Amino acid sequence: WENCNMCKSTLHKLPYSIRILLESAIRNCDGFQVTKNDVEKIIDWENTSPKLAEIPFKPARVLLQDFTGVPAVVDLAAMRDALAKLGSDANKINPLVPVDLVIDHSVQVDVARSSNALQSNMELEFTRNRERFGFLKWGSTAFQNMLVVPPGSGIVHQVNLEYLGRVVFNTDGIMYPDSVVGTDSHTTMIDGLGVAGWGVGGIEAEATMLGQPMSMVLPGVVGFKLTGKLRNGVTATDLVLTVTQMLRKHGVVGKFVEFHGEGMGKLSLADRATIANMSPEYGATMGFFPVDHVTLDYLRLTGRSDETVSMIEAYLRANNMFVDYNEPQLERVYSSYLALDLDEVEPCISGPKRPHDRVTLKDMKSDWHACLDNKVGFKGFAVPKEQQDKVVKFDFNGQPAELKHGSVVIAAITSCTNTSNPSVMLGAALVAKKACELGLEVKPWVKTSLAPGSGVVTKYLLKSGLQEYFNKQGFHLVGYGCTTCIGNSGELHESVSAAITENDVVAAAVLSGNRNFEGRVHPLTRANYLASPPLVVAYALAGTVDIDFEKEPIGVGKDGKEVFFRDIWPTTEEIAEVVQSSVLPDMFKSTYEAITKGNPMWNELPVPEASLYSWDSNSTYIHEPPYFKDMTMSPPGPHAVKNAYCLLNFGDSITTDHISPAGSIHRDSPAAKYLLERGVDRKDFNSYGSRRGNDEVMARGTFANIRIVNKFLGGEVGPKTIHVPTGEKLSVFDAATKYKSEGHDTIILAGAEYGSGSSRDWAAKGPMLLGVKAVISKSFERIHRSNLVGMGIIPLCFKAGEDADSLGLTGHERYTINLPTDVSEIRPGQDVTITTDNDKSFTCILRFDTEVELAYYNHGGILPYVIRNMAAAQN
Repeated sequence: WENCNMCKSTLHKLPYSIRILLESAIRNCDGFQVTKNDVEKIIDWENTSPKLAEIPFKPARVLLQDFTGVPAVVDLAAMRDALAKLGSDANKINPLVPVDLVIDHSVQVDVARSSNALQSNMELEFTRNRERFGFLKWGSTAFQNMLVVPPGSGIVHQVNLEYLGRVVFNTDGIMYPDSVVGTDSHTTMIDGLGVAGWGVGGIEAEATMLGQPMSMVLPGVVGFKLTGKLRNGVTATDLVLTVTQMLRKHGVVGKFVEFHGEGMGKLSLADRATIANMSPEYGATMGFFPVDHVTLDYLRLTGRSDETVSMIEAYLRANNMFVDYNEPQLERVYSSYLALDLDEVEPCISGPKRPHDRVTLKDMKSDWHACLDNKVGFKGFAVPKEQQDKVVKFDFNGQPAELKHGSVVIAAITSCTNTSNPSVMLGAALVAKKACELGLEVKPWVKTSLAPGSGVVTKYLLKSGLQEYFNKQGFHLVGYGCTTCIGNSGELHESVSAAITENDVVAAAVLSGNRNFEGRVHPLTRANYLASPPLVVAYALAGTVDIDFEKEPIGVGKDGKEVFFRDIWPTTEEIAEVVQSSVLPDMFKSTYEAITKGNPMWNELPVPEASLYSWDSNSTYIHEPPYFKDMTMSPPGPHAVKNAYCLLNFGDSITTDHISPAGSIHRDSPAAKYLLERGVDRKDFNSYGSRRGNDEVMARGTFANIRIVNKFLGGEVGPKTIHVPTGEKLSVFDAATKYKSEGHDTIILAGAEYGSGSSRDWAAKGPMLLGVKAVISKSFERIHRSNLVGMGIIPLCFKAGEDADSLGLTGHERYTINLPTDVSEIRPGQDVTITTDNDKSFTCILRFDTEVELAYYNHGGILPYVIRNMAAAQN
């Protein structure tokens, strides 16, 4: 820093998150990929960021989760083949940037409420996913610089926080800040540790692995000041749902959020990680917590050596990247400012269909009834008044049972968001304990499950003696990985399913996750609420979301007296005491030492020795993708879009779950038909997420979400569309196939926040394979827009105040996008005229945001661009 004159006058005003970008630019400045001008733009961040300046960024490492890791390794293997066909050395396709790939087991909770759930689910996962796991094990040996963490170790983001996060790298004596991009949007969890990290598409991650700098717009930074401390009984989940709502309202898409203020010292590292994890839900690129003494204490707790922690502190202090709240704080400059007094945070949950629709606990009952009344939408189910109080009685394993609108049928403590946090996990266990002591039990037809983010959670639950109370309430350990939050809740009991479907019951799920979009959690739970782990237990005990916890009892205890919420809710002091005595450094050390040894099922998997993968044409899991078929050294250039049909016409908030679902494969879907034709039994369908290495399955699964709403269908819900020339109603895949066979291109019309949710590369790969050439929307989620560019799809935005409806577009028109055919004549962000066959004309904004993205488009996508550059460099 001292050698940089511009730094001296501006460094102390720069947000800490921008300092990380600056350090990377200075260290990697080679005059080619990163130039002096790039460095100076970051130094002058206060003036350049409002101008949407483009900069390159080279993160220290890449993080892959197995759902996204499989297609990434598939693509790398296919790139090796393509490079060989171009006459170059295939083995040059090796990650240059360290890659951490965590197989986070993605547990399908087919076995729950039993003591052997963990082992049964693990055996089931290895049976179903043996080929997928074996392929990743091959990748760990075939590709250099790639660490693979075996299944059963934990959720990727919690493993990253507790084990993989370096904070500061020390490579051959060169120290530099840890930074990471990951193929899951919740990579942002690591920001709670002071490591700059965010989600990118799998396509962009692959290019980053191969040494390509990320092209990004220098972001604005929202300064979020925290003061005070949380009140007794208020959890970190309540805080994060409050922060999510505030930031979503403020508008932080494409921005960094940096937390500061005296309230920071009152937040544990786990609390910070919970807030950082939810960055995609409030729309920010990341929610960043600079390194301070709390960070250092957490590093010691999680088994990092004293020597390592001392090195981290010394390096960051020397480079003006450490915050010491014991010293006077210099005011930093931010793009905008927010503040929250932690004392004002109230207990709350979010739902029933979006993570930022927060409801305070005291208002939940009235809000629920309003949802029953409201028209169908994000806050409505349109249940007629005369049907709102109906009771459905049924038989459950010989016992009388009943369901109503709002009855809880799934209660899951799951997801990296909360299971990294001992205070809410042990708090939930205390709720279970107090309920047991008072004689309350969860009804047997509620599907309960416990899926911690790492084995450490089990250790401290056992140490505290509280696991037995989870078990007594049905919250048995089902595995260490993504479960209900990703749609892997497994099937409901057949009697429960029948009661819901035959009587049109609006059943509820309550989970401690971060996503509750329609159709994601389970096809039969139309109301899905995000809540803290203690509240998950409370709602499971109540059996319904239609309850006022302040006034109504949860149930009747063993002494015949009514038991209220306040009777089972632990105090902050009670939780702190058990955390202090039960969460110990040795637990983290022993858990993560075991990771390197694998497990018997993993260790027994055979691994081919060849560096080129031998593709099996009969495999329904791993299939050679068609992206590089017939590839030549000459880039194809911009493609004209003329007289294209509209494949789908959407409203607002179409998520990546709608575009490319990760959950179960519906029995009547095109993907199911494909699998049945290849001899796969229905019981072995597995999930879309587990089959992301097979493009044939995933193309058929594109837009296959059973809750998708397409304007062509006039309110009908489901994965169908209209083939415009004939008027036929077909599955989306069949309609797209028909258009392609007829030689027609297609486009998609959409509303605001198109592609929000998980950073799912298949949400861009799938549409490309279906023949979609462009998406025209009111706005895009950041990562999804980048993914579309990476697959050669044109992203376009309507002008402010306009959309398909205001322009009178029905989707039955044919669309011509008037783009120049010479890429040199195209500019990032330029206006583009679109005309239709019925003489309509309107202007959109071209959302190629950087010159590098235009280069990707010219090559037909980011991966062909990388291959051609590699081949050219070798030849």
